[in-house]
Amino acid sequence: MEELINSFKNCGYDAHFVKTKIEALELAKTYIKSGMSVGLGGSVSVQEIGLLDYLLNKKDITVFNQYEDGISMDENTHRRRQGLISDIFVTSTNAITKDGKLVNADGSGNRVAAFSYGPKNVLVIVGINKIVENLEAGFKRVMEVAAIKNIERINNKAIEMGKEPKYNLDNIANKFSWVKADDKDRIIIILVDEELGY
Repeated sequence: MEELINSFKNCGYDAHFVKTKIEALELAKTYIKSGMSVGLGGSVSVQEIGLLDYLLNKKDITVFNQYEDGISMDENTHRRRQGLISDIFVTSTNAITKDGKLVNADGSGNRVAAFSYGPKNVLVIVGINKIVENLEAGFKRVMEVAAIKNIERINNKAIEMGKEPKYNLDNIANKFSWVKADDKDRIIIILVDEELGY
């Protein structure tokens, strides 16, 4: 893993490797400073390490939480946009190649946009299950693993809430990107030696 992390650092990422979810959470906390504004990209990985709960319960930051129950679609859209000009955008990635390309698909587009430009920093929580050999393998993983599992997750949640499931590949994976670090250390990668998310 040291070789991989060095490769990511050479690409311009602020890259770290930790062994456990607990270590990942503790390291992630060091990037969240009092007074910051925080944007969110949908991420099971961020939830699994406990970072989402930490952010939502931290009183000295502003979190643009588009997932809050009961908000209108207009408010949801407003918060997504605010997240794109936040101090730090917290998310995961669908895949990361060994030469440092972050590969993603999105429905609304706020997450893929944040990787490219906008937030001062992007904090990416990545499980080892998302490491792929190259771009082709990255996009294959996006469509055959990440998108499918996210469709199942979101549609199952809708059914539990008594709503009609409405997501499929056309509306959950219709905006694609791959990016490599731009400004040095703008994108922070915490690679965790566990399987996280999809």
